[in-house]
Parts: sequence; structure tokens; C-alpha cells
Amino acid sequence: MEHVVAAAVIDAHGIVTGWSEGARLLTGHAAEEAVGRAAVDLLVEELPPLPARAWTRPALVRHRDGQHVTLTVTACPVLGPDGEPAGWALTAERPSGPEPTLAERAFQQASMAMSVFDPHQRYLRLNEVACKVMGVSEDVLLGRSFQDTVQEAEHSRGFNWHLRHVAETGRPIRYESWTGAPSLNREHAWTTEMWPVREPSGEVVGVALAAFDSTEQYLARQRLALLNEAAASIGTTLDIVRTTEEVVDLLVPRFADFVSVDLLDWVLGADEPPPVPDGEVVLRRVAHGSAHEGTPEAAVRLGETDVHPPFSPPARALRDGHAVRIQAGEPDFMSWLAERNALAPEGRRFRSGVHSVIAVPLRARGTTLGVLVGVRIAHPDDYEADDAVFAEELASRAAVCIDNARRFARERTTALTLQHSLLPRGLPGQVAVEVAHRYLPSGSTAGIGGDWFDVIPLSGSRVALVVGDVVGHGIPSTATMGRLCMAVRTLADVDLPPDELLTHLDDLVTHLAAYDDAGEDVAELGATCLYAVYDPVSRHLTLAAAGHPAPAVVLPDGTAQLVRMTPGPPLGVGGLPFEAVELELPEGAVVALYTDGLIEDRDRDVDRATGELCSALTAPAASLDALCDTVLKAVLPEEPGDDVALLLARTRALGADQVAAWDVEPDPAQVAATRQAATEQLTAWGLEEAAFVTELVVSELVTNAIRYGAPPIRLRLIRDRSLICEVSDGSSTSPHLRRAHAFDEGGRGLLLVAQLTQRWGSRQTDRGKTIWAEQSLEPG
Repeated sequence: MEHVVAAAVIDAHGIVTGWSEGARLLTGHAAEEAVGRAAVDLLVEELPPLPARAWTRPALVRHRDGQHVTLTVTACPVLGPDGEPAGWALTAERPSGPEPTLAERAFQQASMAMSVFDPHQRYLRLNEVACKVMGVSEDVLLGRSFQDTVQEAEHSRGFNWHLRHVAETGRPIRYESWTGAPSLNREHAWTTEMWPVREPSGEVVGVALAAFDSTEQYLARQRLALLNEAAASIGTTLDIVRTTEEVVDLLVPRFADFVSVDLLDWVLGADEPPPVPDGEVVLRRVAHGSAHEGTPEAAVRLGETDVHPPFSPPARALRDGHAVRIQAGEPDFMSWLAERNALAPEGRRFRSGVHSVIAVPLRARGTTLGVLVGVRIAHPDDYEADDAVFAEELASRAAVCIDNARRFARERTTALTLQHSLLPRGLPGQVAVEVAHRYLPSGSTAGIGGDWFDVIPLSGSRVALVVGDVVGHGIPSTATMGRLCMAVRTLADVDLPPDELLTHLDDLVTHLAAYDDAGEDVAELGATCLYAVYDPVSRHLTLAAAGHPAPAVVLPDGTAQLVRMTPGPPLGVGGLPFEAVELELPEGAVVALYTDGLIEDRDRDVDRATGELCSALTAPAASLDALCDTVLKAVLPEEPGDDVALLLARTRALGADQVAAWDVEPDPAQVAATRQAATEQLTAWGLEEAAFVTELVVSELVTNAIRYGAPPIRLRLIRDRSLICEVSDGSSTSPHLRRAHAFDEGGRGLLLVAQLTQRWGSRQTDRGKTIWAEQSLEPG
């Protein structure tokens, strides 16, 4: 560029009165634009007062296009007639050497990579950061096409496409990429802005860009995205192992090339947490995964224990309570790697590239559960402080999920144990019915419910069949089930009719609810129960229900139907009656009692489900056990939402040859005749060995009925698996044992009966009471 000198004249008032062609070339202002204007309008900053002598100094002039131009200005005063300055004559020129403008300095010193390309993607300008990224100086790149300066790669082709698109369309573009650069040893995240450079006419003469290295922001977003993903993907089930597997699946390979989750043994059991040891730590491998199929880096197999020495990252993390990072070259790293290689030498070649390890304790609710270990092999970056913060946050969330699964497993195990201990394990053998049962706990996360069933032997070879359901799930419902189960057994021992038994049970539930804390849900309220009594002598089935589904009956001819009955209100409602219904069943009929979990579900029609139940009950089956399985398979959905209890009872009958009865006149003289009749019946049954005890029992019970009871009096002998002696009379007064004194003439009869028989008792009847006693007929 040729050397240009500007000249201008300014009067005493600072107004431009003369303007040369050189001034136009340097400032862009023509003479007609400058003459008549104040000189300060052409300056960027105001000059101090001009001295009355010649001077030279730099001045920052505003160019017509808005840029600032630095000029060296020399001024000489123009003297008037009185010798005083009447103005100034100025000359100006560019400083010696190219002085960069402020915009040029800003371009060169920008903290981001900035470049300018012509419409054909050739370099026109680069700033210092762009030259560092490219790894060469500006003069090496100027005039060369971008594609000629980089390796052929997908990200290079994408960058060139954006340059060409901006040049062709004239529209700016902003995009983000994850790519490498010639001078960088790893990939970076870049946020790039490209915009067209235009002539005043609007023609696109170039493309400018600014690329910001947003790697830290990108990684921070990635970590945040992982945390958000963890909230949705970890803890989807209440299973400890599956939860740890979800942690591994989330972190590999985005955060680590190998991840393992090891837990303390007590977490997988029912023990209380012991203190974390200060020395070596024994952990059990629960889950691991890697970028390599089969996880060859693992030094421990799934399910095995591993002893971690005190210097190892897992032991330090458990001991210190925070994340521990070690890198290649550190003494602890070398010791840890050598220990891993010695433990599993077959995986040595897969660990050869390990350069960074992080171990994070899994802590929830102040309790240490285990440790999470991440290893980087192919991942180029070592673990940094931000990674440790992320890992601790993720481990904290994962630990809560693991602890939730542990607590659920422990509560479920406790509830199952409690429930199984309360349910009958082996039902007693008897003549009245043949029974089979199934109990299926719910597989839902709600926990164990309060379904229960029971088979209770009663006097006179009768049997009680019970099934019930408690509202809710978990240990409270199971405990409530236990209370109701024991209450029913106690009331059954009193030998109450079904409707009276449910009335007493309802009163009990109401009293329990009244004693519980106000404001808390009482599990007994809303519980249901069905109580049935079958008598094999009369073949009558008497039953009553408290809010419970009616049972189904399958007759020997193959027909099945629900029992027509009026179910009373659920237990705890109070004030409403329970109605009993009585059926006469042929021998071989099957009675099916069940809880509502078998037929009720959100997506099922109850009428259709009960129809399926009746149909399944008529299916051919080799045994009652097989019929149970058939029913469950046919009626239950794939994933039942509630517990299911099913009790099947096939009725039997005692024939006339097994029962003998006599009416007894209320005369003491009849005792001997009655005793003789009983002895003859035993002889007919071939039970002569039981005759002596039976004579004593008959004498005592008949004598008491005549002396203290009321007509009618009746004796009945039943030959079952035991010999049962029953004496009924019209009085409702129940006998009781008492201790006779030395000189008392009586009072020892019932004590003698209790000593000679297996068990004895009394029950109320519609016409009075029945006193009974049983003798075992088993040999020995």
C-alpha cells in the first residue's frame, strides 16, 4: 500500500476549513462531508487543549465505515495579524509499520477459535486459538482449502458441508459436534457459529466462524443426563440383584469400560448391619459388566466373595465414606492392578490398558451397603473431581434403591415366615372329609397379604372348614391374619354354630379396633371370613359368611354351582346379623372354599371368573391335589394381583353300622341297662378292649344327665378313627371339673372321665347340650 499523507486546516473555533485528497483516503470522508464540521466529530476521543506551538502526537480517528484508525498527527499554528493563532494546519499519516485496529486485536486475542473462509472454503484469516487447534501457523493455511488441511473423516466432511451451505444460502448456522482436532490428543465438544460475510451490495464474499470448546459443559450435560436416566432406570424392581444390574447397564460404556457392584454379605441376608471393618474387607460380587462380551476383565465371578486389602480402592472407599480415585503410575494403582492380575491372570491382557479407577461407597440412610467400582481402559480421560461428584450422587441414588429392595425382601421374608407359621402345615387326618389346599402369595410389590384357611376337627367326627381374607398387605395384615386365625380356632373349640361364631368374631374385631390408635388404619376392619361345619353322620353342611365369596359345590354327578347364601357384612361393621345356610350333601361331593384373589381382579369380570371356577371344578382329575392345580391354572391370571387361598374338601359319610344311639329314660335304674347296651355294641364292633373304659364313661355321663340334666336324654356311640361317646340332655348347663375333697362322696366322675379318655368336652345344641368323650383306637 502506497504511503498517504493527509492535510487539513482548522480554524480557531475547531471547524474544518480545508480537507485534502489524502485526508479522504485515510478517513473515508470526502471534502464536502468534512469541511464545515467540528474536528472533534471526526475523533474517537477528544484531544487535550492545543498548545500555541507545533506538536506531534497519535490520534484515534473515526473512519467513515465505523472503524477506528490510528494516525500520527502533526499540527502547526496559523498566526493572525495580531500574531495570535487563528487556526491550525494539520498533517497526518499512518504510524510507521502496520498498527492493528481494535477489531483486529480482538479477533486475534479471542478465547475461541475464529476463522474466515472465502466462498470456496479456502482460509483467509485465523486467530491464535484456531492456529493452536490446527497445530500450524496462519501462513501455512492461508489460501488452502479446508479439506486439504485435515484427514478424511465424517466430522471433517460435516464441517466442510456447513461452510459450503452458509456460502451458498447466505444463512448463518449454529451446531454442536463431538470431534477431534489435528493438535488435540482426544475428541472435544465444539459449539460452532458460522455466518456469511457480505459486501455492501449484499454479495457473500466469505464465511466467518467462531468455535467454542464446550467439552466441560458437554460432559456436565452428559453426567446430568445419566443422573436423570438413573432416576427412571434404577430401582424398577424391588430385587437387589436386578437393581445392581441396572446400575451396571447404565454406566457401561458411557462412564466406565468396566463396572462392578460388590455388597457386604449381610445386605443379602436378614442380619443386622455390622460396623465397617478398618482393615481388609470381604465383599460379594453381585453384578458386573464391561464393553467386552463376557466381562473378561473381572477378577471375581458373580456370587463369589473377594477379600480387598486395606490399600485397595474398594476398602478405602468403604473406610473413608467417599469416592476414591487412583490413576496409572500411582503406587496404590500399581499394587491394586498387580493384586487383580494375581487373582485372575487369565484377564491380564484385558486389563493392560487400565489407566484410571474410581471406587464409590454405596451408602443409604447412614448405612454402608457395598461399593461401586468403575475402570477406564479405552476411555481416554482419567477420572476427575467432577466425575467423583457425579459418581457419589449416582451411588447415593442407587444405594437407596438397593436398600429399598433389601428392606422389601426382608419384610417379605418375615411376613412369609410369619404367615406360613400361622397357616396349617399338615392337616389332620379324619373321616369327615378329604382335603387339599393351595396358597399362592402375591408376586406384586405390595407385599404379602392376609389370606388364610384352616381345617379344624370338631367333636362328633365333625369338621370345620375356614377361609378368610384380611384387607391390605405386609406384616400388619399377616399379624392380623394370625389374630383372627387363633380367634376362630378358640371359638371353634367352644363348638359354636357358624352364624354365632361369626357374631363373636365380629365383636372381637370391633373391640380390637377400639383399642388400636385412633387415626391409624385397623387391618381387621373389612376382613372377611367364611366358616362351615360338616357333619359326616347327618351329611349336613352348615355355613355362614362375613363378607366372603360363597363357596362352590361339585356334586358326584359332575354338576357344579355356587352355594346360594346371604353373606353378612365384613368383620368390624357390627350391629348386623349373620345368617347360616344348611345343605345336605351326598358322599363324594366337593366343596371349594377360596379367597377373592382367585376370582377378582381389576381387569376381570367376577361372574365370568366364577363361571370359569365352576367349569374347572368339574374337570377330570386324578386327585384333589391335581384338581387344585387344574383350578388355579384355569382361573388365575398370569400375574395375580392378590394372594390366593384355595381349599377343596371331598365329603365322606359315616354309615349306619358306625353309629349307635339309645334314648334313655330319666331313671337311675336305667344306667345299668344303658351300660349293658353300650358293651354289647362294642362287642359287635370288635372293640372289646375299649369296653371297660366305655362302661365307666357311659355310667358317669348318663348318671350326670339323669341327676343334673333334663329330658330328653340320649346316648350315641360313633366308631370313627376314635371311639366317641356322646350323652345329650335338655339342660343348657355345662359341666365342669372340680377338685373333690377327701370326705366328699361325689365330684370325681368327670375327673375320672378326663383321665381315662383322650379328650372330652361339651357343646350347646338347639335342645340343650351334649357332653362327649373320645377314646383313641390306635394300637399302643
